[in-house]
Amino acid sequence: MNRTRAEALLAGALAGALLLAAVPTPARADDNDYPTEARADYVFGCMAANGQTREALTKCACSIDAIAAILPYDKYVQASTILGMRQGIGQRANGFRSTKVFDDKVAELRRAQAEAEIRCYRPTAN
Repeated sequence: MNRTRAEALLAGALAGALLLAAVPTPARADDNDYPTEARADYVFGCMAANGQTREALTKCACSIDAIAAILPYDKYVQASTILGMRQGIGQRANGFRSTKVFDDKVAELRRAQAEAEIRCYRPTAN
């Protein structure tokens, strides 16, 4: 895929992501830029995958907090959008699967998720 086409695909994906990023957020003392709705959505999905228990709630909330501490919200939205586009079929979805700039953005999210897993999901000492 040529660079111009990749840039056009990125621009289209990011335009949609910018709509999500435009959700108004109150100022926080810790400069955390993840909207409450994004955190709640992550925890909801995480609990669906890991069980509807109090322990899952605690670990899932920890996980999004860890990701937010590592990755700015705009990069989280970009990577999430790319992952969503990769789920599709056809030439457009293939463009999102085979472009290095998209791979790099997803890799940043994957690194943040791996760190969150280390921080939040390792067994606790009794």
